[in-house]
Amino acid sequence: MRRSAFLSVFAALALSLGATGAARAQEAVTVFAAASLTDALRDLGAQWAARGNPAPRFSFAASSALARQIEQGAPADLFMSADEAWANYLQDRNLLVNATRSSPVGNALVLIAPAQAARPVTLTRGTDLAALLGPQGRIATGDPAHVPVGRYAQAALTWMGQWPALSPRLARAENVRAALLLVERGEAPLGIVYATDAAASPGVRVIGTFPAESHAPITYPFALTRRAEGNAQARALLAFLTGAEAAPVWQRFGFTLPR
Repeated sequence: MRRSAFLSVFAALALSLGATGAARAQEAVTVFAAASLTDALRDLGAQWAARGNPAPRFSFAASSALARQIEQGAPADLFMSADEAWANYLQDRNLLVNATRSSPVGNALVLIAPAQAARPVTLTRGTDLAALLGPQGRIATGDPAHVPVGRYAQAALTWMGQWPALSPRLARAENVRAALLLVERGEAPLGIVYATDAAASPGVRVIGTFPAESHAPITYPFALTRRAEGNAQARALLAFLTGAEAAPVWQRFGFTLPR
């Protein structure tokens, strides 16, 4: 009797654990992603769900904010950064599965203005951005202290020799979409954002593209977080987002692909 009761309990426990494992395999994957990936990822997430998979849960913000949340224990399964530095930050803390890390897409850095006031300029070392701003105008971009687009902007302005003059005139936003909004609303006459974000807004126009040599390449590292190392659904979603089927979607939203 005791043996029979033990086997019954063991069988029930095994069934319970099996059901739990199956349920976890079908749980929605939580993706922490840079704000500039918003539109493309929502499109790709819908395609993933249309195949019968659980719709991913997205959290979009500055890469820095997301990385720190993961460091503090936030339950993210995938991390998608707008620069390599914040992926390095988590990798150095053993919070990413290093073997899953890749940088499948890139971007360009552009100067924008409100659509009704857009006049094209050629961005060179001699371009006088202060003159374009006027006496009171500010340049909207991410805060260079922690937001990737702001770091790229700082590098580009340094390359132009204008960082000392323009640093005090930055409108430092919490992420690239917030910077874009400042220009859309006319609260800033100029902004430095990614080409993909500018393309997503009818309220702004690109008036110049910063030369590639003015800043480090803009790449987006994607990786599985350590907490999701055994999550088959998260691995499958990452493979989809970095694979050949997703490539045309990334390109449609203006991202570049590795050559």
